[in-house]
Parts: sequence; C-alpha cells; structure tokens
Amino acid sequence: MSGVPASAAGGSSGAARRTGPRGTAGPAHGPAERTTPRGAAVERDAAERGTAERGATEGGAGGRGGKIAAAAVNQASLWNVANLLTMFRLLLVPVFVVLMLGNGGYDPAWRSFAWAAFAVAMFTDLFDGHLARTYNLVTDFGKIADPIADKAIMGAALICLSALGDLPWWVTAVILGRELGITVLRFVVIRYGVIPASRGGKLKTLTQGIAVGMYVLALTGPLATLRFWVMAAAVVLTVATGLDYVKQAIVLRRRGIAERRAALKDESKESEA
Repeated sequence: MSGVPASAAGGSSGAARRTGPRGTAGPAHGPAERTTPRGAAVERDAAERGTAERGATEGGAGGRGGKIAAAAVNQASLWNVANLLTMFRLLLVPVFVVLMLGNGGYDPAWRSFAWAAFAVAMFTDLFDGHLARTYNLVTDFGKIADPIADKAIMGAALICLSALGDLPWWVTAVILGRELGITVLRFVVIRYGVIPASRGGKLKTLTQGIAVGMYVLALTGPLATLRFWVMAAAVVLTVATGLDYVKQAIVLRRRGIAERRAALKDESKESEA
C-alpha cells in the first residue's frame, strides 16, 4: 500500500487527465469539447437513428392522428360554396310555397314575392354545379342534393299553380313524370354508364323556368297569352328530350351487355388455353 488516500489518488489521476501534451496543466474540458470531428459525426448518426426509431414507435399514433385530420378536412369540404347554394335552394322551397299561397294565392303582391324566391332558386341553380366542377368542389352530398333541389322547387311551383287553377294538371303530370322517370332511368343504367346532359335538356330546363316564372306572376293581356306559348314549348321540349334520354339509355344498356359478353368469351378462351 502506498499510504496515499483514495481522494488524493483520485485527484492525482484527475490532474493527470487534465495534463497537456507537454505535462503542463491545461484547462478542464467537458465531454463535448473533447469530442473529435469523427466522434461528432458518430454521435449525429446515433441521434438520427434514435429519432427514426422513436418516429417508428410513435407511427401508429401519428397515423391515427393523420387519419383524424384528413377526416376533418373531408368533413369541412362539405361546407363549400356550391353545397351552400344547394342547401339555400332547398330552404327556399317552403318559403316559396308560403309566398305563393299567401292571402289566398291570388294576391299580385304575394305572387311577386313568390316569383322573386323562384327566380333566386333558378339563378343559384345555374352556378352551384358550375362552381363545383370548376373549383373541384364536387361531393357526394352535392351529387344527391342538387337534383333534388332542382326538382323540389320546380315541382312545388307546378303543384301550386295547378292547385290554384292557373295550370292544367296534365301539364304538371307530364313535366314531373318526365323528370322523375328520367332520374330513375339514370340509376337503372348507371351500371353500364352515365347518360350525359344534352343541349336539349339544358334548353328544356331554361324554357321550363321561364314558363313557370311567367305563370307565377299575375300576368294579364298579351303577356298571359305569351306565357301559354312558352309553356307549350316547354312541354314539347320536355317530352322530346325525355324520349331522347330513353333512346340513349337503351343504346347504353345494349352496348354494356355486349361488352360484358365479349369479356366473358375472352375469359373462357383464356381459361381453355
């Protein structure tokens, strides 16, 4: 045994560690200051690996959080301008009915307010679909609600006019029957393809809107005669475009069936080979 206390020995070894290359006592260096460039690179690599491992461990929670955030974004996209216009048009339907039937249904002032509500509904119908397609705002809600809103305001106007005796019931039956029939037909043949909207169909919609709007207003004299002919043109376009859509549906269905049969034949030939 040397007889030197352990504390003193430790102090000597510590002093030795702090001794410079020439035996002179140098300043005490911390771990970061003693690190060589190569050691720093090794430490950085280890830190990066640790971060990657922590990210992999926390990936489940992060993935769930990302899904929740994505769901929130998709939910928020429901409240876009196009859908808001569609919702507004749906809310206008009961307002229009109240105004149309107000004060017995024959008051020119109330009928003017009803016409204003109908015109706003028709005006917004021209823009919500265009906005949805132009700015990529198409949603499942819009695909369902937009045609419902269109038919709801038109159907409400036609039924009110017929109930008040301003428009024959057979006109209302022809227009509404055509609209509902074509909607059902689209769903029936959707497995084979989509029936696109034609120019005649768009002209029909415009003519119907003008004719119904003229009937909503309490017109007399030459204007009352003019609205009769506009409604007659709307009925003709309604029937003609309806028959055209039926023809397109038949062709689309036949083509789809033929393509399926050809695909089945090809599959059978490949299986035999």
